[in-house]
Amino acid sequence: MTERPRVFLMLAPVLAVIVFLFLGGLAFGLLQSFNYLPFIEKYDFNFDAYSNIFNSRSFRSSLLLTLWIALASTLISSVLAIVCALVLRRVQRARQFMTFLFQLNLPIPHTVGAIMVLLLFSQSGYFSRLTHAVGLTGGPADFPALVQDPWAIGVILEYVWKETPFIGINVLAALAGLGMGHEEVAQTLGANRWQRLRHVILPSVMPSMLASSIIVFAFSFGAFEIPYLLAATAPTTLSVLAFRSYSDVDLNARSDAMAMSVIVAVFITVLVYVYARLTRRFVRS
Repeated sequence: MTERPRVFLMLAPVLAVIVFLFLGGLAFGLLQSFNYLPFIEKYDFNFDAYSNIFNSRSFRSSLLLTLWIALASTLISSVLAIVCALVLRRVQRARQFMTFLFQLNLPIPHTVGAIMVLLLFSQSGYFSRLTHAVGLTGGPADFPALVQDPWAIGVILEYVWKETPFIGINVLAALAGLGMGHEEVAQTLGANRWQRLRHVILPSVMPSMLASSIIVFAFSFGAFEIPYLLAATAPTTLSVLAFRSYSDVDLNARSDAMAMSVIVAVFITVLVYVYARLTRRFVRS
């Protein structure tokens, strides 16, 4: 037996479980989104669930809020990651220690970060009491609503805190591979700091930053626990809205929940495809 079939046979049990769980769950959710609900004796395939959610104002509001959270979190995290990576690259003394501090929160679960944001930034949190103690605010109501607010600032704060080191470490690795030679050549040819950043550094780190940013955007778009803890009750994100529909006592709402889940999955799949095309273009260039 050649090496390739042997490796395939060794991986077959694990692959079978993964394919069964992933594709099986996807197929089951897709059938339910088409209104196939045998447990309540509904066997007719139709697109009523998709029609219902697209005509729903709450779905449109949730979609806009989800896009806003994912886009704002990704952009802010990417910019901060590039800045931090460039600073860490220039640090000469205690670089390893500074890099360790920068990536210290990577193992911390998102749920712990959400609780931290809740304890620090809510209107009854630590910063609210601190501003009241020093006389900046008259009470909790005077502190700006940063948690469970319509703009989901608390959710974005948690994502930025958690994902900036994730993107930054990848950018820092790309900068380490680049070295200083290209910048020195550009500087010798008369390029100033902005020109070196724009024409040398950013094109070199773009594939790594793009890959990390796509992961962050996809995660922020489909995540459930952070919006559930920190976002407002209405409008809320698509994941939370789908969970509420799925948990509804009326089992007919199960189709709407699955339709929203399918839309999230399709959106993320398209995003991954766009990322693959962009990455291929950067590699060719």
